Amino acid sequence: MNRSRPIAFLVSAAVLLPAALSVVACGGGSGAASTSSTAAKTASGRPATLGVSDSDLGKILVDSQGRTLYLFQKDAGTKSACTGACATAWPPLRATGKPTVGTGANAALVATTPRSDGRPQVIYNEHPVYRYQGDKNPGDTNGQGLTAFGGSWFALSPGGDQVTSRPTNSGGGY
Repeated sequence: MNRSRPIAFLVSAAVLLPAALSVVACGGGSGAASTSSTAAKTASGRPATLGVSDSDLGKILVDSQGRTLYLFQKDAGTKSACTGACATAWPPLRATGKPTVGTGANAALVATTPRSDGRPQVIYNEHPVYRYQGDKNPGDTNGQGLTAFGGSWFALSPGGDQVTSRPTNSGGGY
């Protein structure tokens, strides 16, 4: 009777698979460091289009989800040079209506500019601003200092200038 082996295997798999899945679901520790980054909020506590957060680069601009905002050195003034595959890897920060500003950001430096598709992109200190697809969590700064699509990418300071420092942690940049 060779049927007992396949049946025993199936019974073992039926018992072990849920146990393995529960271990994976509970997480075995990703090794990711906790971050002090917070989402951008207005004075009333509502989500803001952009704001300022502490990061491993110091104080930087973030979007309403706490994700780092970057400038692209190839942009010419308020005109974006990032389209197509570039805009997929570096999604422009969009806003419908007037962008809202959270604590630490300067409302006088915030505006929008039309992109090639006619839809607005947020600008800060006359720099179009972008997120980076390689930043998976609030506070990630994996795009800092990268060169891609013909130019370099840098996080923005609250004053609207590029941040040139490197992350202080040793975790996961590209």
